Amino acid sequence: MSPLSVDELRTLAWTDVTNPLEESKVSAAFQTNPFVYVPGTFNTRDIGLIPGTPQVRPDYVFRTGFLSRLTPEGKGFLSSKLGIKKIFDLRSKDEHTRDPDPEDIPGVEVKWTPPKEQEAHADLSLFIEGEGEKGYAKMYMDVLDEYRDNIRMVLEHIRDKANEPFVFHCTAGRDRTGVLSGLLLTLAGADVDTVILDFMLSRIGTEPAREQLMEFAKKGAVADSIDTPGFKNLTNLRPKSWMAFVEAAEKEYGGFEGYVTKSLGFSEDELAAIKRNLTLAN
Repeated sequence: MSPLSVDELRTLAWTDVTNPLEESKVSAAFQTNPFVYVPGTFNTRDIGLIPGTPQVRPDYVFRTGFLSRLTPEGKGFLSSKLGIKKIFDLRSKDEHTRDPDPEDIPGVEVKWTPPKEQEAHADLSLFIEGEGEKGYAKMYMDVLDEYRDNIRMVLEHIRDKANEPFVFHCTAGRDRTGVLSGLLLTLAGADVDTVILDFMLSRIGTEPAREQLMEFAKKGAVADSIDTPGFKNLTNLRPKSWMAFVEAAEKEYGGFEGYVTKSLGFSEDELAAIKRNLTLAN
């Protein structure tokens, strides 16, 4: 099966989440960079292989969906094939407790610290207007605040462990994971089109678990059905959603670099080291 072109990836990624994707096209997409097949999970990607100008070096930074159902083959693939040394869990206390990451992968350490968020949630009232830009800006700004300690651990790893590949995830590998992925890509110098493509590719990557994740979203948003006002905006990724968040981060922190230095407390020298280690091979 031939990999898809960038235009074909974009067409799939911009498909409404209430419409199932054609199975053959999804299979072809999973044979296309930046997707990586790991048995027992989904939405796994090497963010250094995004078509365009990813800037992040390949084989170092990976993103994925939850890992609690990894098969023995999947565990072996993570450690042996991808060379993963750290798993960073970006989930709430309830999610982490309910479906803990595997602790039995040789040479791989799981890193998690309790965030402020007790359980994943979303305020649907903020997603009703327009395409939900206000809701996404608020939700993703909350990620920067509530998961600050988890994000700090990832940045510390990049600062100190340039030769140790790692993977980070939430439940769907979409929102919290997408925030961190976009932050890292931006720090590495990726252009906005590349960052948005990475953001949108979760529409394809989550397709194997689409129905399950829709139910997860209903629970978190307290929605009776997909027709509940705001729900379709919540579950559909759009470039406007990401840009609304970027604008909010710019206003609050002066951008992602300001968040890293002013909010997380990294020095300018540490920020430079993080950026250098993200792009070491370029």
